Amino acid sequence: MRCYLHTFLLCMIFVFFSFLYVFNQLASTLEDRDGWTVKEHGIPGRKSHDTGHLLRKRPGLEGLRDREEGLDSERSNSAVKAESRDERSHLAVVACGPRLEETITMLKSAVLFSKKPLHFYIFAEDELHKSFRNTLESWPRRVRARFNSSIYPITFPKENAREWKKLFKPCASQRLFLPLILKEVDSLLYVDTDIIFLQPVEDMWALLSQFNSRQLAAMAPEHEEPRIGWYNRFARHPYYGKTGINSGVMLMNMTRLREKFFKNDMTTVTLKWEEMLMPLLQKYKLNITWGDQDLLNIIFHHNPESLYMFPCQWNYRPDHCIYGSNCQQAEQEGVFILHGNRGVYHDDKQPAFRAVYEAIQKYQFGDNLETSLLRPLETSLQTTTHTYCGRASHLLTKRLKQSIMSVQQDATQRRR
Repeated sequence: MRCYLHTFLLCMIFVFFSFLYVFNQLASTLEDRDGWTVKEHGIPGRKSHDTGHLLRKRPGLEGLRDREEGLDSERSNSAVKAESRDERSHLAVVACGPRLEETITMLKSAVLFSKKPLHFYIFAEDELHKSFRNTLESWPRRVRARFNSSIYPITFPKENAREWKKLFKPCASQRLFLPLILKEVDSLLYVDTDIIFLQPVEDMWALLSQFNSRQLAAMAPEHEEPRIGWYNRFARHPYYGKTGINSGVMLMNMTRLREKFFKNDMTTVTLKWEEMLMPLLQKYKLNITWGDQDLLNIIFHHNPESLYMFPCQWNYRPDHCIYGSNCQQAEQEGVFILHGNRGVYHDDKQPAFRAVYEAIQKYQFGDNLETSLLRPLETSLQTTTHTYCGRASHLLTKRLKQSIMSVQQDATQRRR
């Protein structure tokens, strides 16, 4: 009997210390999570006009209505102000090295065709901050009135900063940490620096309202044609769907992303976003080629229900025309967003892509969009028909023409 009692006491002591260990680990995790603050990483405080989006769990205007239903009637004035803030599209970009001019051209294309206000979140190396600020401030006042901007330093977790910064291209993996840095922003559109908008940003932003209750991010497939796909032929890690996803244009409901517990292949326990990133890199860093895009493929391979897939005309790359046109949606409706990856804006490999980039870059605010942008571009594209993408160049101007016509109609109405 004494032996059984002794065993029972030992078991109770073991259980007690086990609970103590679990509690200590939980407290440590919560403490680390709370440590991811804007102040800790040297990011300047938000300006008074930078109020961000209202936090909401459902995307778009539906989520805004859900939140406002719970407010007291005495706060109706605040709700009206919130709705006006909700008109903004929140656009983020990360620029390192010689990417200043490319990023400015992307921002310029966003402002040219958007009718609703924008907020730019520019993450850049410290030596680029002054140039970004001076360039944006040099734009005409009527153009500056259509957007706000916030410039941030490149920020990674202190204990692994060097490893994250050198992953794939300099600073590219910064996008993985945007939900943890911009904690007051509900939803965000991240784009690479080599993006050109050919229609209003708010049209992409409206896709948030298409999310179902479980979706928290949206991207396009890496390839439409599996025979030329990279992931399905060469990847040494899990990837999303049949051909993987491309993260150059990434729309996020960051409130949902911060709240979700993700399935993974590192543990049977689901993990929060910030808990998962470093272990994921440690497991796969010898097997990944495209850096943070590969990590996103791994994450959504295990959580496919969380991803909304938009069609290829929202992220149109040379892969969609280099061997012949293979983006059916672009053939029907035109290209919405042009993605000049692999440096095609700056070499002669894809002159049709370069022609679009240079047309936007050279355009001067205030000039007639049709005579100073569209017609010179069409002339340049006529010289690119020796390439497959050049033969499909009408897809690059189809939506652009509509965007220009819409902007000109609005300008005419304002003059009346």
